[in-house]
Amino acid sequence: MTSIAVPLRTTATVRSNWFTQTGQVTRRWLISSIRQAWGPMMSLIQPVIWIVLFGQVFHSLGSLPQFGTTGYIDYLVPGILMMTVLYSGAWAGTGSIDDINSGVMDQYLTSPIARSAIITGQLLQQLAINLAQSLVVLGIGWLAGARYPGGLGGMLVALGVATLLATIFCCCSTAVALMSRSQIALISLSQLIVLPATFLSTTMMPAALMPDWVRDVSRGNPMTWAVELGRGGLSGTYPDAGWWQVGGLVVLAVLAFTWAVRSIRAYQRAM
Repeated sequence: MTSIAVPLRTTATVRSNWFTQTGQVTRRWLISSIRQAWGPMMSLIQPVIWIVLFGQVFHSLGSLPQFGTTGYIDYLVPGILMMTVLYSGAWAGTGSIDDINSGVMDQYLTSPIARSAIITGQLLQQLAINLAQSLVVLGIGWLAGARYPGGLGGMLVALGVATLLATIFCCCSTAVALMSRSQIALISLSQLIVLPATFLSTTMMPAALMPDWVRDVSRGNPMTWAVELGRGGLSGTYPDAGWWQVGGLVVLAVLAFTWAVRSIRAYQRAM
């Protein structure tokens, strides 16, 4: 009896296949974004309005001692940066719902592609858009009068923190989309979360000027962690609790990604 040699799938081969699959999914989403570029472009109108409107309306607050020697616009820009990625990330799941309704998701799940590659590919596309939006926000802030004493290194820190925050909300949005399979449910839940997350943080106002209960809530708000870290990077003065805030954002990002991967597997089992 002759034996038949069966090629073994080595770890390197599996890893190579995973990266290839992820790249293909990312490419597909990037092409879609380029063809519908009006969506990401329109999402930049809101931060422009916030920077100009809030920067002018609350300009006089910059003279309060709680803001230190910087003006309000310098305080505001890091908050608007994180708000931009927060709102954009909260809508990331709409792409998954479109795939479900069009049948693309079913094609994905019947093909030999890693489920984590599907999630990662879409996530990378979202992070690329968020990075471009973040750079635009920093540029708009500069034109509005904000200055970044932290230099290039500080800006990279702020962009890195914004990427972590975007990862958390993009993955959570995708998980909710796969579980609910409803645009209405996703949008309603997103609005229910993003507004409190923004205003129960130090995005617009220092903790010292907040009511006690809001200050207490803001300490455990990941939005506050991201804003304070981004503000520290741009100003060159990092918060004392910076290390554990970074650690908290990393842990939440890992948990959110795991939730998204498990959600797509649960969706497949329910087909």
